[in-house]
Amino acid sequence: MANKMPKSEEEWKKKLSGEQYCVLREKGTEIPFSGKFVHNKENGMYVCAACGNKLFSSDTKFDSGTGWPSFCEPENIKSVELRDDYSHGMHRTEVICKKCGSHLGHVFDDGPMEGGKRFCINSVALDFKKKK
Repeated sequence: MANKMPKSEEEWKKKLSGEQYCVLREKGTEIPFSGKFVHNKENGMYVCAACGNKLFSSDTKFDSGTGWPSFCEPENIKSVELRDDYSHGMHRTEVICKKCGSHLGHVFDDGPMEGGKRFCINSVALDFKKKK
């Protein structure tokens, strides 16, 4: 993974928890329905847990029933990068934080809203800034 911020992997290991490092830097995933933001209904902004980049507004969050927070679109399409992912014997589209290069989750074409996208994002890859 390209490191877009001047941090070494050792620095990332010091900054992030073990689970965050596994997901954000090693492209892991959290166990479905285990994340702290799966059922969050508060108003605010979801940001990258690694760098604070604004990623998703709570206005675009919906309950997909998949076990991960799901969004119909990013706050700004320029805040994420989409890449083909052929891991695990299938083709998916990976969602990467454009600012720091961290893995966030995947996007699928089965969303319920206009545009039909479902950005399926690991809770551990996110922090939440509550709207004041």
